[in-house]
Amino acid sequence: ILLKEVLMSDIFPVSPDFAKHSRYTRDEYEKQYAESIDNPDQFWGGISERLHWRKKPTKIKNVSFDLKDFHIRWFEDGELNVSENCLDRHLEKHGNRTAIIWEADDPNTPSEHISYRQLHARVCQCANALKNLGIGKGDRVTIYLPMIPEAAIAMLAATGAFGATWTILLLRLRGSTIPSGVGKVAAP
Repeated sequence: ILLKEVLMSDIFPVSPDFAKHSRYTRDEYEKQYAESIDNPDQFWGGISERLHWRKKPTKIKNVSFDLKDFHIRWFEDGELNVSENCLDRHLEKHGNRTAIIWEADDPNTPSEHISYRQLHARVCQCANALKNLGIGKGDRVTIYLPMIPEAAIAMLAATGAFGATWTILLLRLRGSTIPSGVGKVAAP
């Protein structure tokens, strides 16, 4: 049996015990889905209220599939800080909750649970290291790490502390592929 056949043909019902812990009922989901299709600007504008915006967007969705002017832009005139939204806003009420669960490739290596407070301390430490290297607003930062917590920490530090543009190169990249990856980082 092909995996595709299993995924497409089998239906696995949700147990009532599991469903009672859901944030949404099936009816609520259907209602929200219909709104997202019928009035996407209103729906996604409402969803965007969950984020902390430095400048709230007035343009929610701007899409053109014309090949001469192809673009898909969401919240294009809004400004936010990813680090504030992913980390800072959770510190006061949820600082001791787990922000990242990292599982190593080696099953003998224990998993790591990092709280928002611990993550914040590590992001601040990395931001200070970047600052000591002279990284500032508008600079380009290339992160060359495997998929470990420090990769997310470096991304949050570069974005949150400085507004730097970053790209991440997976450790699997070797030799001549690295310069082409670095060259694709767009200036802010």
